[in-house]
Amino acid sequence: MVSRNQHVMSRDMPEETERLAADESGISRAAELLAGGLLVAFPTETVYGLGADARNGIAVAGIFEAKDRPSFNPLITHVSDIDRAKEFARFPEAALPFIRNGWPAGLTLVVPLRERSGISSLVTAGQSTVALRVPVSPVAQDLLKAFNGPIAAPSANPSGRISSTTADHVMTGLGGRIAAVLDGGMAAAGLESTIIGFRDKLPVVLREGVFVVSEDIARITSPADTSVRVESPGQLASHYAPSGLVRMNVRVAAPGEWHLGFGDIKGNASLSQDGDLREAASRLFALFHEADAEGEERIAVAPIPDRDLGRAINDRLRRAAAPRPAHDLDD
Repeated sequence: MVSRNQHVMSRDMPEETERLAADESGISRAAELLAGGLLVAFPTETVYGLGADARNGIAVAGIFEAKDRPSFNPLITHVSDIDRAKEFARFPEAALPFIRNGWPAGLTLVVPLRERSGISSLVTAGQSTVALRVPVSPVAQDLLKAFNGPIAAPSANPSGRISSTTADHVMTGLGGRIAAVLDGGMAAAGLESTIIGFRDKLPVVLREGVFVVSEDIARITSPADTSVRVESPGQLASHYAPSGLVRMNVRVAAPGEWHLGFGDIKGNASLSQDGDLREAASRLFALFHEADAEGEERIAVAPIPDRDLGRAINDRLRRAAAPRPAHDLDD
């Protein structure tokens, strides 16, 4: 168990990012770095997260600095179990059915923050709610238990860019800007968590993700105008974007476009030749990374059925295809 050091809170960028094995020694080192106010990327069952002590405002500010992330976009806080989650937040009745049999994989709940919770206001973007998640990944669980505290962790990639599904992706995007990456292999799902909030005592989907939600639950359209209050992570209009421009629902690519296929549309590379939405979700960001590595300037994506995980994939594609803010265009 590592106790939190509230006085060691350096925001200096490290000269070199440590690559840690996901064994007892590596996890202990990662927890030690987090306790010292530094940033550590780690795998969850969805994607890699960029972690900081959620109670340490200066450490959390380092996340925004490393990712170049807008400060008004809230962060997800990861905790080891439901009891720890209840230490930081109050759960409305409408939230209880989701966690009655344990916290499901790939689910984030936005719930009222407890007073004097200790969670930094940078994590919540100054709001009265907090986005909480209990990851089921064994590596994430081991890290949370070794650290013995809440870890704020958005996806481990520069803001607005492709989420990382391997330690190599993290090193490509954030190497030299964070203290360490805990290498636990490829993230299984390859797509972010579903985020559910609560309005008028009813659940609403704030972001589609790997946790499949029944059709009868309302869905909130993400704000396209950044002057609109962002309620949860992943609601910015332009997000999850490769360097190249993205065009959706393309059966036949135009000259010069790198075509991502699906099902019977082969393309230059395929999200899933079998039309499997789970496989497509797991391959989406990896193929975006491949397009970036090859310097592809225009990317066309075959139509994806807008059902089940397809809704989350299309959500990511719409954000990737959205007009880029000026700071993204200059990256």
